[in-house]
Amino acid sequence: MFTATVITIFSLIVLLFSVIIHELAHGYVAYSLGDPTAKYEGRLTLNPLKHLDPFGSVILPLLLLIATAGQGPIFGWAKPVPINPYNFKDQKWGTLKVAISGPATNFAVAIIFGLIIRFVPPIGVLAPLMQLLGIVVFYNFLWGIFNLVPIPPLDGSWILFKFLPQSMDKARMFLQQYGMFILIFFIFFGGLSGLSNLAQLLYNFVVGSSLLGF
Repeated sequence: MFTATVITIFSLIVLLFSVIIHELAHGYVAYSLGDPTAKYEGRLTLNPLKHLDPFGSVILPLLLLIATAGQGPIFGWAKPVPINPYNFKDQKWGTLKVAISGPATNFAVAIIFGLIIRFVPPIGVLAPLMQLLGIVVFYNFLWGIFNLVPIPPLDGSWILFKFLPQSMDKARMFLQQYGMFILIFFIFFGGLSGLSNLAQLLYNFVVGSSLLGF
């Protein structure tokens, strides 16, 4: 098995690329709907430097790394891919499709790698590999679930706003104005722990057991 340092470094790499493929999904779905904004901004790429956010990609993961003494889970986010919904061919549901595409991609990655763990026997050299794949599964479930939380700027807020009646416009404006503060409070005061537990339940459901120490 791997040392705690190796697991931590690998977890950071998995988190980074889980976030990147999430944002790429948004960009490609928006592009398929007729919006080339992400392409023109050079965001349809796997190059991490194009997606890094100073707070979400660097400061927050380091703070969580220190707060958990390296035990995890470690968390963060990238810069949102820019989109212009006025370019969408589907004006009614385009924004919703783009919002859902990110979490759906993370869930798909988690399920694919989870099924590999479930059905490939962890024999010999495959045993440590399965531990690494388990981290991929966990963080993609966690990132997908996190983004469904209905707090701006997360995808869940776009889904919520799509179905929120006009009579709730004041609530919408409040969330849009103070969303980032609410989100940081949510992360540091128990929200992330609850989401981690849910991600672990999904992990166990797909994989059939737990290889993780979170």
